Amino acid sequence: MVSEATVATLAGISVTVSFPFYLYGAWIVIDTETVTWAVLVRHLKYILVGLVLTTVPVVGWMMPRLMDQFGGLAVLHAVLGLQAYAMLAFALTGIVRIFQAKHAASLYREPGQDVDLNDLHENMSAWRGRLRIGVFGYVLFWLGAYLIGVVRYVQLHLA
Repeated sequence: MVSEATVATLAGISVTVSFPFYLYGAWIVIDTETVTWAVLVRHLKYILVGLVLTTVPVVGWMMPRLMDQFGGLAVLHAVLGLQAYAMLAFALTGIVRIFQAKHAASLYREPGQDVDLNDLHENMSAWRGRLRIGVFGYVLFWLGAYLIGVVRYVQLHLA
């Protein structure tokens, strides 16, 4: 049987490896002047890999063990992690609407159009705000949960 320290190490590696995927996925969009369908799909591929590398250990290993370790840093780690996913859900409420508006205006297929995104829909600035707040919050809470997870790993498996 595989030891708990081995599984913890593998989970930690998986979550650690996810961060460069998030960064590169973000960089793809930040570095591109016009977001075409190809750019969006490329961006999402990296972001989804990062989400899988984080979510699989959380759902498959961390959550089932949480009640056995409920206290102190485990609670803080869980709260920060849940808050990260809540911020991701909040960002998705903006992402979906932005995608719908850009898709309806064919801005993914015909990106050369001289259209201000805020002119596509009266709520576009609010949706973009949700996206920014959600992504910033996700990264902030993800980093907090990650750092607490590292501290917990050291305390439980290296100390």
